[in-house]
Amino acid sequence: MKAKNLILLLAITICSINCKKIDKKAHTKTQTDVKLYALNGGDILVNKLEVFSQDTTYTGQQKLLVDPYFVITHPKGNLIWDAGLPESFVLDKPVTEPTGVFTLQRPDSLVNQLKSINLSIEDFQYIALSHCHFDHIGHANYFKNATWLVQESEYNFITSDSEKSKNINTYNSIKDLTHIKKLHGDFDVFGDGKVVIKLMPGHTIGHQVLCIDVGLKKPILLTGDLYHFRENRTHKRVPSFNYSVEETLKSMHAFEEFAKQNNAEIIIQHSKKDFEKLQALLKE
Repeated sequence: MKAKNLILLLAITICSINCKKIDKKAHTKTQTDVKLYALNGGDILVNKLEVFSQDTTYTGQQKLLVDPYFVITHPKGNLIWDAGLPESFVLDKPVTEPTGVFTLQRPDSLVNQLKSINLSIEDFQYIALSHCHFDHIGHANYFKNATWLVQESEYNFITSDSEKSKNINTYNSIKDLTHIKKLHGDFDVFGDGKVVIKLMPGHTIGHQVLCIDVGLKKPILLTGDLYHFRENRTHKRVPSFNYSVEETLKSMHAFEEFAKQNNAEIIIQHSKKDFEKLQALLKE
């Protein structure tokens, strides 16, 4: 009997050790199920940086901004966040648009860039745009079979008759997105807290940011255009072309509170330094 009890105890012990190993492996797998890729949607040389404040702070200055877009893969589907510059800017040399404020160039097409991470346009269930400015909606229409996650206020504004008459190119850049889920505030894309859209209006009427948990030490918090570069965040400067200064400042406060509460790694999307920092983090 003693021998049988010893064998039984040994079997239970071995099973317990193996189960712990399996559980640990399963936990590790869960942590890496969500992946984030940062892709290059273009470069923007701002020739008249003063447009990024309400005063003359940046008069006479220039600044190079990056224009990335992001791919999030999840067991329940894939999401593309923002859409870079239009592919008409995939050129050998950068070009300056008519106002002279921006000089623009995009390095490659969406199809080629997705191919580099073994994905295609058909692999996406969702597209979400931080907002509908030209440098964030470039290749949006390619995702006509995906569901567009957009704040209802943003959608109504962009598709209004008055806005279409003033900015028909903007409307034309999103008009093929006919599968639409209109949001009314924050939205948990996959229902597990891993990929969360947060409403942060002010830059546009329905501007939003994105928080992604990819199993790093901190969740990644993408700013959209709440901030354009680090000095804007430090001094809470509001661009002259924002929809509402008051709403922008409120959103900045709410954003910083959320980031602090969640110990988030803030990535200013147009910041070259932040883009490089994110790429390094994702390689760890």
